[in-house]
Amino acid sequence: MTRELVILGSTGSIGVQALEIVEANPSLFTVVALTAAGSNPELLIAQAKKFKVKVVGVAKNGDLIRQALPGVEVIDGPHASTEVAAISCDVVLNGITGSIGLAPTLAALDADNRVALANKESLVAGGDLVLARAKKDQLLPVDSEHSAIWQALIGEDRKEVSKLILTASGGPFRDRADLSGVTVQEALAHPTWVMGPVVTINSATLMNKGLEIIEAHYLFNTAYAQIEAVIHPQSVVHSMVEFVDGSTIAQGSPPNMKGPISLALSYPHRVAAATAPIDWTQSHTWNFAPIDSQRFPAVALAREVGAIGGGLPAVFNAANEVAVQAFVDGDIKFTEIVKTVSAVVDALRGSVSATLRDLADVSAVEEDARRTARELLKKVG
Repeated sequence: MTRELVILGSTGSIGVQALEIVEANPSLFTVVALTAAGSNPELLIAQAKKFKVKVVGVAKNGDLIRQALPGVEVIDGPHASTEVAAISCDVVLNGITGSIGLAPTLAALDADNRVALANKESLVAGGDLVLARAKKDQLLPVDSEHSAIWQALIGEDRKEVSKLILTASGGPFRDRADLSGVTVQEALAHPTWVMGPVVTINSATLMNKGLEIIEAHYLFNTAYAQIEAVIHPQSVVHSMVEFVDGSTIAQGSPPNMKGPISLALSYPHRVAAATAPIDWTQSHTWNFAPIDSQRFPAVALAREVGAIGGGLPAVFNAANEVAVQAFVDGDIKFTEIVKTVSAVVDALRGSVSATLRDLADVSAVEEDARRTARELLKKVG
């Protein structure tokens, strides 16, 4: 039976790969709606035509897209993805980057749609709100690390799990001692993965791994003390689960997001030939090493913030979004990104709410964090 999909963030890396999976498997999937920010209207228009979608959501350039797609319902404005996420379907793939993806995640869950979640910020900024709504098997991970853990846990007794181990490529600077002179171009040159600019820079600071530790805490109901991260430059082993008897189960595949995307879209079934397997006719060397917390303090900061909980993870994420943009704009050095986030966390940890009741609470916390970050960045500049 064909599954009806809604793809949020269709012009981004996750969305493009998801549509390639759909194109390769027309008997398995149909696309009923797409959304995007609207910064690449030509691609969005081409996608809508190719997959014959009924609805397109876009934050900007709505009139342009409406004119190019007669007969298609075009929903525009800042809440377009949230409206589209509530359309009844089999799976909503949330490939939006940033905490703006939280509202669409909640809308999709409230509409009883299954959510294939690539938007880690939904859980970082509003994990308690998301989990309060999600039913069993309604929220499925798309991040390769969390997909790996999910797969390793299938059929296992959770009481026998001793540790979740996320792997990190280490980004482009894993072997670089001095990070003070890092340029934007260098930070965007990831050695393994092709991703959007924000995720790529988060990978360079290892902020991405910090966010993923918080995400793993919520997805798998696991204490932060039982979640670790290690450097694995080859990005073939996507994550591991350690059990009480000393056994470790790892999930491996070449660094390609189509495996995790296809599994979340098709679960409980796997999509044949979704991605190429490991070539066992060749020799392989896989390395693992601990994270240097001196050079990459984001991971320890994320663990601390997550353990405190409440609105502090939302502060952590919002401050990072502001700091990353400041780095991209050339206003601060690479090393100032995590320093800024840490300073904002310190400034707000005593005043931030311990409980987030709704989206309005999350938005208020994030706005405080963004304002505090901008004020601090003015002093840095």
